[in-house]
Amino acid sequence: MSDVVFTADFASARQWVAGRSWAYPDGGPVNPDDDKLDHLVADPAYSRTGTFRATRRPDGRWDAGLLTTEGSDDGFMVRTGDVLETRVRLPEETGAWPAVWTWRDGGQEVDVFEYHPDNPDLLEFSNHVRGGHKYHRDESVRPGAWLDLTVSFGARSVAWSVDGERVFTDHRGVGRAWHAHLIVNLSVCAGRYHPPPDPGVSGMCFEVARLVVRRPRADSPYGATDEPS
Repeated sequence: MSDVVFTADFASARQWVAGRSWAYPDGGPVNPDDDKLDHLVADPAYSRTGTFRATRRPDGRWDAGLLTTEGSDDGFMVRTGDVLETRVRLPEETGAWPAVWTWRDGGQEVDVFEYHPDNPDLLEFSNHVRGGHKYHRDESVRPGAWLDLTVSFGARSVAWSVDGERVFTDHRGVGRAWHAHLIVNLSVCAGRYHPPPDPGVSGMCFEVARLVVRRPRADSPYGATDEPS
């Protein structure tokens, strides 16, 4: 038994801060050491509709959209036992780097997903809190595809599902006291690990149609200790 405790309204300034994150040095706007060409912007056209955009700048960087619950009026954080559900449309352009992830105080990162169109059938799932990682390949994963993703943040195991099918359980978990803010963004690769955008490409995007977080009720047999198997 669980209750919905968060339903993303990307237009809401109470829920989300745009164009700034302490996951970037000094809060942004750039993060070149992480192989990113991003230049974060608060312009609502880049994130507030649920379509996260990036456009090429004259200086070679890319204006890019990012939203985080960190520093927002509501200050929402996911915590141990929560289940996050989201529906996304993957980008098509080489160099696009979309992600939904968590962050707090220099860490606490769990990647709901990362994607790079140069690996067209591959999603990346990572638990940086305790070291779980999976490269998930499937024919349903492709540039432009819509996917339903679910992540259960268990104390002893984090589990990922794609289109209703469990595809990875890390048997590491996040611990009983874990909590972290949400980040949704579109980064742009600089070329160290994945190729940068083609020279003729001036824009890219990915979409998030839905993002909700469910939390077990106090009388749930799972409580905040783990996700159901």
